[in-house]
Amino acid sequence: MTGSPADPPERPRPRLTVLPLVALIFYDVSGGPFGIEDSVRAGGGALLPVLGFLALPALWSLPEALVTAELASAFPTNAGYVAWVSAAFGPAAAFLVGVTKWASGTLDNALYPVLFLDYLRAGGALALAPPARSLAVLALTAALTYLNYRGLHLVGLSALALTAFSLSPFVALAVLAAPRIRPARWLAIDAAAVDLRGYFNSMFWNLNYWDKASTLAGEVEEPRRTFPKAVFGAVGLVVGAYLIPLLAGTGALPSDTAAEWTDGFFSEVGQRIGGPWLRVWIQAAAAMSNMGLFEAEMSSDSFQLLGMAEMGMIPAIFARRSKHGTPTFSILCSAMGVVILSFMSFQEIIEFLNFLYGLGMLVVFAAFVKLRVKNPDLPRPYRIPVGAAGAAVMCVPPVVLITTVMCLASPRTVIVNAAVVAAGVALYYGVEHAKRRAWVEFLEPVPPPPPDSSHGSPAASDAADVEDVRAGLLADEPSDDEEASARSRSA
Repeated sequence: MTGSPADPPERPRPRLTVLPLVALIFYDVSGGPFGIEDSVRAGGGALLPVLGFLALPALWSLPEALVTAELASAFPTNAGYVAWVSAAFGPAAAFLVGVTKWASGTLDNALYPVLFLDYLRAGGALALAPPARSLAVLALTAALTYLNYRGLHLVGLSALALTAFSLSPFVALAVLAAPRIRPARWLAIDAAAVDLRGYFNSMFWNLNYWDKASTLAGEVEEPRRTFPKAVFGAVGLVVGAYLIPLLAGTGALPSDTAAEWTDGFFSEVGQRIGGPWLRVWIQAAAAMSNMGLFEAEMSSDSFQLLGMAEMGMIPAIFARRSKHGTPTFSILCSAMGVVILSFMSFQEIIEFLNFLYGLGMLVVFAAFVKLRVKNPDLPRPYRIPVGAAGAAVMCVPPVVLITTVMCLASPRTVIVNAAVVAAGVALYYGVEHAKRRAWVEFLEPVPPPPPDSSHGSPAASDAADVEDVRAGLLADEPSDDEEASARSRSA
């Protein structure tokens, strides 16, 4: 953001358009029904997960998606939610949110090599001994990290193809299951088998991370128009990708199979409904889905670090791009975190990352409401059609859900997350000290433009703070009109 006039001009980077962005958001949040199986076991049958996937998208996913669409259109930069929190509460709170959300995302990404191997093991295709399993995790992480390094546009196009392939076997599953479905099975529940902690953690994990794609907003073509379209397209895709396979599987299999529904069980559902060929197809789709999940999560996490570096929050090295336009050191940092964390158990990872993610989202919702109150005139190309009071009311259901998940956490999870937050606070002061001593290079945000520019400061001091953050972040980002003009000139 602070390049000198003598620096050579950067080669134009390919930008994400609507459909690849829909696919990336889909993989940030879902990736298909793989991983929802635990909600059936923890819910003691089909009833609770069916109700959950009907109600929670409206109570949780839609508010988060709406907030993301509005604020990503107002702050279309790679800083994403870090910029939103900085504008509302200042750099210290933004840094801490950045740390907790990056840690949560890295924990989440550590799941996907594990889930990939679980699906292979569930169908009997491949069962690896612990040493070989560890090597397989490392090899998968290295290969997928390299693909991420090769370019975000390549990741977006790959995600689009992977979405079609990952969902294709469930179309076949739904058709084959239809004659065997007994709707009464959807009402089954064994109250004695209900595990509320496991149920809420599974549901929460499968429906969160809508805001993660905001860290890619700086790489999107005409982000102020593209981002809201992509977010709402992804909402419908995610809900359908969960409900259709869940209704097909639980409706076609006997209710007493609920205890068998653990991660990887959909391949067994395919075996029982369609035979070995459908099991193999679902396993292949799961493998491809985990590739897409890994790629989308790593893209969001690494570009978040790039955005934080562009804001001067972390060392400038994290803002360096490869010849492919990708943040090399940020990708390597995220990959190291995945390798370190990938040897934890599935349930441990989910509970830890949900708590961390919940902490960050509480601050994000508070930032959304505060920005509505403190700067209602902030340019918002997409604006949720409610006032400040309506915005606050809209945030109540997701805040209640987050609080519920956090209250159900184990003491170990609370202790681990408290340690992460304490480490984040210490890291903030350590980074600030390194910045004052000039131990490492930091980028300085571009000064805000003069009052007569298009991003001039409002009269109120609070509004000026928001505009200063926004103007500095957007100073090097071409406007939508400039992008359109450049394309017409090149044509």
